[in-house]
Amino acid sequence: MGRSAAIAAPRPQERAGEPGDVFALLKPRVMSLAVFTAAVGLVAAPGSMHPVLAFASVLFIAVGAGGSGALNMWWDADIDARMRRTRGRPIPSGAVERETALLAGLGLSGLAVVMLGLVANLLAAGLLAFAIFFYAVVYTMILKRMTPQNIVIGGAAGALPPVIGWAAATGGIAPEALLMFLLVFVWTPPHFWALALYTRDDYANAGVPMMTVVRGPEATRRLIFAYSAALVPVSALIAFSGAGGPAFAAVALAMNGLLVGKAWRVRARDERRSGLDGWEQEKRFFWFSLAYLFGSFAALAVDAALRAALGGLPWWPVLF
Repeated sequence: MGRSAAIAAPRPQERAGEPGDVFALLKPRVMSLAVFTAAVGLVAAPGSMHPVLAFASVLFIAVGAGGSGALNMWWDADIDARMRRTRGRPIPSGAVERETALLAGLGLSGLAVVMLGLVANLLAAGLLAFAIFFYAVVYTMILKRMTPQNIVIGGAAGALPPVIGWAAATGGIAPEALLMFLLVFVWTPPHFWALALYTRDDYANAGVPMMTVVRGPEATRRLIFAYSAALVPVSALIAFSGAGGPAFAAVALAMNGLLVGKAWRVRARDERRSGLDGWEQEKRFFWFSLAYLFGSFAALAVDAALRAALGGLPWWPVLF
């Protein structure tokens, strides 16, 4: 189903716009994740960056993430109007015009890229421009409506902020930054598929080929477990990399055990016996997966502080 579905899509009663509606266009919850992982990528990088420039870099990464969110809402207004979870968003509710979202998205994205290039470097600005393009065009306009692998491939955009933060601080890209990218990239599909399991009727009604719609719940549950298990070796690689440390190793050990356990409970749940309305395991996994990612990156920030205090010495040789 294409964008023409907007003609027939149900529209809630229109309401007057409020200042918060414009901010909601920027997808603040998604933006907060990008801001946090970018900030950790910046502080985990070797060397030092002036605090004012570091703050400005993270700020403009946030502005770029918000701009891409506005572009996503502009393009997906027809889908959002058909889904219970999203029909209250600013455009389908009538609080904000689609043209406003388009102008805000383009303006903020352009501003963010230019300013990041000025306060940091051209590599960081180029990576931010690529992330915005990948999310707004490759994922939103193409993949989301074409393939059940949409969130797998499209997740690359959301995994780039720590690399952008690292590039802003160093002017380059290192294996540690790529491992942080890999952590977010592998984490994204199971996190989003858990949500898609208990909202799959929404996606079916909107004509979005999510994994839960195309391949069904059972296949999606198996994939959630497989991707969650794949996070274990990724975390191990990070723990013994230059960005890792004792804090990350301890948090990863605990959080991965809990995540894989919750993923197994999602995998083992039989809807035919427990009922279609019993989505407790999926909801618990979804919310815990958020805590997993924030906890993992918080631990990386702690290890960065420890390295700075200890003169940058690696931690893991003490184990041998």
